[in-house]
Amino acid sequence: MIPFDLTPDHRRQLFDELLPQLEAYYTHTRDRRVAPELDPQRVRDIVGGFDFSKPVPAGEAVDFVVNSLLEHQVHVPHPMYYGLYNPRTNFPSILADLIAAYFNPQLAAWSHSPFAAEVESYLVREYGKRFGYDGATVDGTFTSGGAEANLTGVLCAINHRFADYANRGYKAFDAEPVVYCSDQAHHSVVKAARVAGLGLDSVMQIPTDEGLRMSVPALTDRLASDVEAGRVPVMVIATAGTTGTASIDDLPAIADLCEHYGIWLHVDAAFGGAAVLNEAYRHWLRGIDRADSITTDIHKWLSVPMGTGMFLTRHPTILDRTFRTTAEYMPREGSSLSIVDPYTHTIQWSRRFLGLRMYLSLLVFGWEGYAKTIRHHVEMGDYLRDRLSAHGWTIENDTPLPVVCFSRTGGSSDYGTEARAICQRVVDSGEAWLSVYPVRGVDVLRAGITNYATTREDIDRLVELLSRLRDDAD
Repeated sequence: MIPFDLTPDHRRQLFDELLPQLEAYYTHTRDRRVAPELDPQRVRDIVGGFDFSKPVPAGEAVDFVVNSLLEHQVHVPHPMYYGLYNPRTNFPSILADLIAAYFNPQLAAWSHSPFAAEVESYLVREYGKRFGYDGATVDGTFTSGGAEANLTGVLCAINHRFADYANRGYKAFDAEPVVYCSDQAHHSVVKAARVAGLGLDSVMQIPTDEGLRMSVPALTDRLASDVEAGRVPVMVIATAGTTGTASIDDLPAIADLCEHYGIWLHVDAAFGGAAVLNEAYRHWLRGIDRADSITTDIHKWLSVPMGTGMFLTRHPTILDRTFRTTAEYMPREGSSLSIVDPYTHTIQWSRRFLGLRMYLSLLVFGWEGYAKTIRHHVEMGDYLRDRLSAHGWTIENDTPLPVVCFSRTGGSSDYGTEARAICQRVVDSGEAWLSVYPVRGVDVLRAGITNYATTREDIDRLVELLSRLRDDAD
């Protein structure tokens, strides 16, 4: 028998042993420490304990992997994890990953998996309409995450400005290109500029205002001076929900500037974009429909497995102009049909059926289910702000999104050291996980609501823990 060809009985036995372990973890995550005690050498010894010279029984191997993950991972599905937009995945999206692994559809060529390709195209259109794009012209693609979506935006913007960039690369530049973003923008922008051949020096970081939003006056002045100096503004990358403070840039004002100068506007809405799914919060992103392109992460607020991003654009031909190529070895069964082969629309070639995670979740919960979940996150964020304020903490950021940056009211003059010490004690306790982030140059504590299962009782526990650690330090 070929080693890979496990019998149906053997496969069934493995599932019978594995599923109770996974279900126990999914149901009782809150009973575990949130974060492990870190010991790099111990983990390396565990991983390297096999030289693969002899096979391990499949059941034993699976148990080893599950137990290792249980002991050596920050448990982001834990309701006391208040971290960096790493969600507890909803159950239909978990099943979607299992289904995709079984069928293993190839999404490079439409003809190899018409259902999967059309699911993703349909989701791009429907989600794009939620952002205010015209369903008849919106285009886009699923990506591995926000970083790839931002890179896609940069490449599209360059191709839009320099018509022959796709063929001639940097030789197509007739002047020095410039990309603008705020000093709070995600660092994937810098990576994207490097990958695209622009380099770090082409990225102009615009200072932020008191609300930690991109300063529109500063952007106005910089655009004027760069144009006068003969540089070419290629794009502005605004952010709808910065990673650190969840600030939302002034999208209408930035869109006005971009229209005036004829510049591509890309909005990184990796986190905050999902606010459009609740009618009560849609106005937070007013002006996003004027963006030339948008990044949004399905694996953040939509609670599906990591590695599920989306790029959207209102320009129906720009992805084709940016990525289309031909390959003699690609299947041609669909060449006479009115279809688009996904590989001509994206950086990737062969890739996983990412859209199924979103599609199956929507089939089960609908847009209304997501609207209710978004509302719960927002309400928990508001509750966290209220409880912190009531217990002697100062809120340091101003955002409607469920991310709270805070510091000790009336603490020592060395706020940063104090914040880092409290954060470390929280993590070491195993009771919760949060982080620190520099706000106006000073490290403060940061807590984000990333889990749809987080309750008011969980938040009360966090605030009590923080206040106890603060008081113990006095």
